[in-house]
Amino acid sequence: MIEINNLSHRFGGEVFAVQDVTLSIAAGEFVSIVGPSGCGKTTVLNIVAGLLPVEQGTVMANGAPPTAGRHDVAYMLARDSLFPWLTALQNTEFGAELRGEPVESRRKKAMGLLEAVGLKGFESKLPKALSHGMRQRVALARTFCLDSQILLMDEPFGALDAQTKLQLEDVLLQLWASMQRTVIFITHDLAEAVLLSDRVIVMSCRPGRVVADIPIPLKRPRSVSDLQRDPQYHELYAEVWSRLEEGMKQHDRVM
Repeated sequence: MIEINNLSHRFGGEVFAVQDVTLSIAAGEFVSIVGPSGCGKTTVLNIVAGLLPVEQGTVMANGAPPTAGRHDVAYMLARDSLFPWLTALQNTEFGAELRGEPVESRRKKAMGLLEAVGLKGFESKLPKALSHGMRQRVALARTFCLDSQILLMDEPFGALDAQTKLQLEDVLLQLWASMQRTVIFITHDLAEAVLLSDRVIVMSCRPGRVVADIPIPLKRPRSVSDLQRDPQYHELYAEVWSRLEEGMKQHDRVM
């Protein structure tokens, strides 16, 4: 579904963000990318989304080069970015509305997704009446409401408290299992990466390179509470952490 080959990118011709990144992601696969701050994780995501040009190397998403505004790609940010004048339901269906989906079908889908993320009864509430975690639930529902085959998620739970984050991780797992989208998930939380993913990609310090591609063979369906008692989960966490430490030992350099 996503093919990245020898991707390199500079900002302003000077700051070398990523170098020679090669990555292949199959349809329906959930892949997390971890790495030190500034290593180019979001740069890779933005290039796949068509928000940044492919300067060096090749990138293909669902058989075509990246372009902004594609209907088969959805992007979820760390902030909820809800429109304050729209209700939870209107925010959830907004992207589908922009894409021209008929009112009846998009509303039915949005209502079902709000129920799935635990917001039944809050459909008519404005964002100011919702907690931070509830707003992020709306953003998650909005992302899945787009029906895009590829989901790009840039630390969507990074600003949440620990309990809310765990709850939303379980919600995301349930939605992904039922809809089987292809996901690239950026996170600094190694436990989150192991919990959610089929594979964890570890990047080095800037310029970011792939230093490890770690399969996560934990059985699905998964739950946060069950995995805390699973020795394999802790072994995989330790492996990801070890490879991340190796990548962090590489010094930044400008080329």
